[in-house]
Amino acid sequence: MVPRSAAISTELSIKGSEVAAGLLDTSVVIDWDDQAVAAALPDEVAVCAVTIAELAAGPHLASSGAERANRQARLQQVEALFEPVPFDAVGARSYGLIVAAVVEAGRSHRSRVADLLIAATAHAHHLALYTRNPDDFTGLDTLVSVVGI
Repeated sequence: MVPRSAAISTELSIKGSEVAAGLLDTSVVIDWDDQAVAAALPDEVAVCAVTIAELAAGPHLASSGAERANRQARLQQVEALFEPVPFDAVGARSYGLIVAAVVEAGRSHRSRVADLLIAATAHAHHLALYTRNPDDFTGLDTLVSVVGI
């Protein structure tokens, strides 16, 4: 994990003596230059290997050279700033719980596999999940603290 200020140049807001920490969904990493997004981040932020994978796919899916360059720059920035939280055996166990919760909520687990892997990583490492798309994580409120920004 890195302090938010190391990843994004904003002012830290310390909440008492505890340091807030959270896992950033890919949507937040993509938009963290937005001042409203940056201001809503916890004191310490982390990204997981699944987010790195999504960012690595981004340049290959871009529709223009300029967009490809922007996506490549973001990938390189994130790779330079973070040692990603791995998706490991504990995350795999958490993934089972996450999928069960999504199905119980009446949603398909197949349509947003990357999102659910990110949620499983947050669950496995006891981190809040910060996202721009909180609806993608409907049904997980008993397993993961989802913070919409």
